[in-house]
Amino acid sequence: MDDSRIRNKKISVIGAARSGVAVARLLQQYGAVVFVSDNESAEKLSESLAALRAGNIAYETGNHSERVFDCSLMVLSPGVPSDAAVVLEAQRRRINIVSEIEAASWFCQAPIVAITGSNGKTTTTTLLGRIFSDAKKNHVVAGNIGTAFSSVVLDVDKETVVVLEVSSFQLDFIESFHPTIAVILNITQNHMDRYGNSMEKYALSKARIFMNQTAEDVLIVNADDAWSREKIQGAKGKILRFSTKQKISDGAYVEDEMLKTNIFSIETSVLHPQELSIKGEHNLQNAMAAVLAAQVMGIGPAHIRSTLRNFKGVEHRQEFVRDVNGITYVNDSKATTVDAVWYALNAFDEPIVLILGGKDKGNDYSKIAELVKKKVRAIVATGASVDIIAKAFAGMVPVHKIETSGKEKPNIISMKKTIQAASALARPGDVVLLSPACTSFDWFKDYEERGQAFKQLVHQL
Repeated sequence: MDDSRIRNKKISVIGAARSGVAVARLLQQYGAVVFVSDNESAEKLSESLAALRAGNIAYETGNHSERVFDCSLMVLSPGVPSDAAVVLEAQRRRINIVSEIEAASWFCQAPIVAITGSNGKTTTTTLLGRIFSDAKKNHVVAGNIGTAFSSVVLDVDKETVVVLEVSSFQLDFIESFHPTIAVILNITQNHMDRYGNSMEKYALSKARIFMNQTAEDVLIVNADDAWSREKIQGAKGKILRFSTKQKISDGAYVEDEMLKTNIFSIETSVLHPQELSIKGEHNLQNAMAAVLAAQVMGIGPAHIRSTLRNFKGVEHRQEFVRDVNGITYVNDSKATTVDAVWYALNAFDEPIVLILGGKDKGNDYSKIAELVKKKVRAIVATGASVDIIAKAFAGMVPVHKIETSGKEKPNIISMKKTIQAASALARPGDVVLLSPACTSFDWFKDYEERGQAFKQLVHQL
């Protein structure tokens, strides 16, 4: 890249977690004067702050001071919402704002496969990475999945493929971010609290993933999803679609009990859907998207078929934990939307004790009402949204509320109370399912910490 855009320029990085530290170090390496600001306490950020001190990068914690606005560019970590006060003030002052993936992309020589969607991003990103790995294709997996793009971008060359999980928050602040292959898995209600309760705004954010594509690039999209179909109007790249409900002329579909693809007039039979190691219609859709992206990048059907048969899914997504006294415990902490819970409930035939709750994002729980009546024995409501959940399902199924006192630290202790309550409500043959429909930010730093706490406590039963 032309480093004149950043050399000797003052750049403020908002957020001092993994991605914030990684992009700060990247920008400093190319001559920027970097200042990192995070409103979390220094105690919670101790590891990150040690890395910043080691790199001689200035920072502040506990608040965003006036100093963050003394810059020509502001870079946002993925966890910083678009409606955060510091972001709105920077916009008011007409400071240029970009996301961490945008800044990292300035240094990227490799082709990018960018994957977004309200549900299934992590599974599809991980699956595609596994296909490349099994096929011995040089690649890195990064983005919203946990590894900062900025931390790996200088390690890739033109022969490597970068597979990125990308969130709507990251896409809100891209300028030139240009994936060779863009994937939209689905667009369903999510983050309504951060998009003014507007599905239109949220969908437009997702659609930014292909805004810089050219006629030489490829857009892969879910033909069964209404919002996705609507928002790809005007896309410049070649479009491949996938569907579990109809035959597709260019893309992936099921015909004669076989997952097939037709990519630019080349037809391929991949495998029987029953051979997929990850189950459910949603995972068939995820697999279709990954198959199309892999084939476009030159991976043959034999390698793809082998991976699809052996891929075991991802941690915190419908993850079996343990059987205890005839009760199965399943960790679906990654399910931070109502739609994700819908998929999880459909994955089980056994009666379910459902653990719901966390930080509500303006959820519409009516979407799962019929499934709850049909499949759920009881709900354990937890976290900041406990009263919202109790009200939403009142009279439908028994709801047990986990109350936390102001004196206790509301995380591991509260999760222990939650599991104890769920275990008491469950019967042999039941499933205790942690599928919260909410973010974890009331009790935990992220869904991973929440899922790890759940698993740790289940193993202590």
